[in-house]
Amino acid sequence: MKHTDIRNAVRLIRDRIIRTPLIFSPTLSRLFGAEIFLKLENLQKTGSFKVRGATYKLMKHRKAIGPLGVVAASAGNHAQGVALAARNAGVPATIVMPEWASISKQEATRSYGGDVILHGRSVGESLERAKDLAKTDRMFIHPFDDADIVTGQGTIGLEILSEMPDTDMILVPVGGGGLISGISAAVKPVRPDIRIIGVQASACPSAFESLRHGGVTHVDARRSLADGISVKQPGELTFRLIRKYAETVVLAEEEQIAAAILMLLERKKILAEGAGAVPLAALLNNSVRPDPDSKVVLVISGGNVDSPVLGRVIRKGLLKKGRIMRVRLYLEDSPGALSKLLTQIAQLRANVLHIVHDRDVKDLPISITYVDLELETRGPAHVDEIRAALKKEGYNIGLESYP
Repeated sequence: MKHTDIRNAVRLIRDRIIRTPLIFSPTLSRLFGAEIFLKLENLQKTGSFKVRGATYKLMKHRKAIGPLGVVAASAGNHAQGVALAARNAGVPATIVMPEWASISKQEATRSYGGDVILHGRSVGESLERAKDLAKTDRMFIHPFDDADIVTGQGTIGLEILSEMPDTDMILVPVGGGGLISGISAAVKPVRPDIRIIGVQASACPSAFESLRHGGVTHVDARRSLADGISVKQPGELTFRLIRKYAETVVLAEEEQIAAAILMLLERKKILAEGAGAVPLAALLNNSVRPDPDSKVVLVISGGNVDSPVLGRVIRKGLLKKGRIMRVRLYLEDSPGALSKLLTQIAQLRANVLHIVHDRDVKDLPISITYVDLELETRGPAHVDEIRAALKKEGYNIGLESYP
């Protein structure tokens, strides 16, 4: 793979993809003592960088693709990227997805023109099925371990350099390694001093362990918010490029990934999936410490997160940060008691999110009722203020949940 190949890829795909924005974040810059920029691939077509590599692959080999088109396997972003790229190139696309793939991602892939086949209990089994289908005159498009795919992803690196040639560090999510390989191959030949650091979920540290062992290593994976980078083994090609160009690969825990998703959403109004949020998670857990005043780019690789997952992340994050308080109070079962309590809560500037008022509870005295409250607060200090005020008023506080 040559640097000129990536420059050619820019010209070939530029009318078919979005040149995504590179934005400065004053909030994150103050927090980490460096100039933090976000490369927003979550705003890319299909909501992920994957369409870049797929588009380049199809455009480069368009004349060699037979009437049955192309085939790929993926649980999400690669599936959508290939489906859209194939539709734009005017060829059929067969996408094999594991049986557990989310309905929303299945439907998104179909909406881009992909013919979805559900097969396998893992992406690996889906890949084997896709490779079998490739024997029937379909072009197989690997999600990462392919020189053309890597070349297409590398266009991100050239976009970063064209807008900010004095970049000091780029933090890149790592799964199979196609994204970091492409960005590194685009950037390092012209700016060898730029630090390229990969970030993986600790639930599936395949590239991390491969670097540690000095060769491609297969790992077991736990369930992760960063499912888009839960790849149990990097590619042979991508591992060589990671070892050649990347400074290191660091890890992020699930709580840190969740905190990063919430921070991007609250502070920057940016919706990032777990895989896209891991660069920020690496800053939050101090596994990466930028030099003061250096220019750091976080590649927000995608924004395809299922709504139920996002809801759980937000609620768990608010609980952990003390922005939600749960408390059980025991009251005299008399007229006005509940109204008085709620008035006092309002005076404490807390917002009632949920309330359960029940007097029919076994073992409670007939004159006592309980109230479960879920309150929105400003944070831990506000929670302490509410708790102290309620106790001062003589309320009997039972089960409490904070954080």
